[in-house]
Amino acid sequence: MSSPDAIRAEARSLAQFVMRYREPSVPRSLFELAVSAGALVILWVAMWLSLGIGYWLTLLIAVPAAGFLMRLFLIQHDCGHGAFFRHRALNDWLGRSLGIITLTPYDVWRRAHAVHHATTGNLDRRGMGDIGTITVREYKARSWLGRLAYRIYRHPIVMFGIGPAYVFIVQQRLPMGMMRDGWRPWVSSLATNAAIAIAVVLMMWLVGPLHFLLVQTPIVLAAASIGVWLFYVQHQFEGTRWANNDGWDFHEAALHGSSHYDLPPVLQWFTANIGLHHIHHLSSRIPYYRLPQVLRDRPDLADVSRVTLLQSLATVRLALWDEEGQRLVSFREARNLGAANPVSPADTAA
Repeated sequence: MSSPDAIRAEARSLAQFVMRYREPSVPRSLFELAVSAGALVILWVAMWLSLGIGYWLTLLIAVPAAGFLMRLFLIQHDCGHGAFFRHRALNDWLGRSLGIITLTPYDVWRRAHAVHHATTGNLDRRGMGDIGTITVREYKARSWLGRLAYRIYRHPIVMFGIGPAYVFIVQQRLPMGMMRDGWRPWVSSLATNAAIAIAVVLMMWLVGPLHFLLVQTPIVLAAASIGVWLFYVQHQFEGTRWANNDGWDFHEAALHGSSHYDLPPVLQWFTANIGLHHIHHLSSRIPYYRLPQVLRDRPDLADVSRVTLLQSLATVRLALWDEEGQRLVSFREARNLGAANPVSPADTAA
C-alpha cells in the first residue's frame, strides 16, 4: 500500500498532467450549446402537443427533456469554472442566461460551488455547496430530535425527491448561506428571479397557465432529482476520503474523494461526462467534452474511485462518516460502533 505522501505526490503529478486539456474549443462549445438548447425546445413543444393525446406520452417525453435541461445546467456549471469559453465575460453571461432556464442564480451558485471545490472532503470546512454529512460521533452526540432530523434529511425520498424540488424551486430564490456577503448575491438572485418571472408569464400567455405547468413541472422535477443524485454519488461512495484540516490535502481529496461514476455511454453523454468527477476536481477548468480525452490518454485513471451504475445504488444507505474506520457507514452500521466511537461529555455538551 502506498504511503500518504506517495498518494499525495501522485495526485499532484496528475493535476499537472491534466492541465494540458484546459483549452476550450469555441466551435465545440457552441455545438454543445446548440444541441442541448435546441433539443430541449423541440422536446418541450412535443410535450405541449402531446397533451392532446395523453398525459402519459407527455411524461414519457419529459424524461429526455429533463436530460437536456440537465445538460444545460452542466454547461452553466462549466461556465462557472471558466471552462466553456476562453473569455470570462462570455462564460459569465451565458451562465447567467442559462440560470433563467435552470432556476439557478449563477453568481450565487458559482460562489458556493467554488467553496465546494476548495473544501471537498474537509471535515472542518463542511456546510456550503455540498451534501450535508456528519460523523458517527456527531450523530451520537445529538438529541433524539437532532438524530431524527438528520435521518429525515438523509432519507432517499427527501434526498432525491422532496429535497431537489425544494432547492431549485424555493431555496435558490434567495442567496441562502450568503446573507453576509454584501449586495452581489442579492443582485444575482433577484435579477434571476425577475427574469424567471417574465419568462413564466410569457410562456403562460403563449400556451396557457395549465399547459405550461403540465409541461414544465415534470421536466424541472426530474432534472432536479437526477442532478442531486449525480452530485450525491460524486462524493458519497465506498472508498471516498474525508479528513480534518491537519490531514487534508486538496489534490488527494480531488482524486480519491471524488468518484469516477462509470456510466453507460448514453447516460455519460446526457450527463456531460460529469461522472469523470475525479478528473474534474483535479482541474475544474477542463471543458466537459475534453474529460474523456484525459481518460483515453491516462487509462490508469479509469479504476481510480470507480463506481458503476449498479454499485451506485448501494450508496443510498451511506449516511455517516466513521472517523475511526475512515469510511462512510449506514445508520445500522453506526449503531454497532458505540465502543469504537464513545461519546464524551464534551461532545454531548456541544
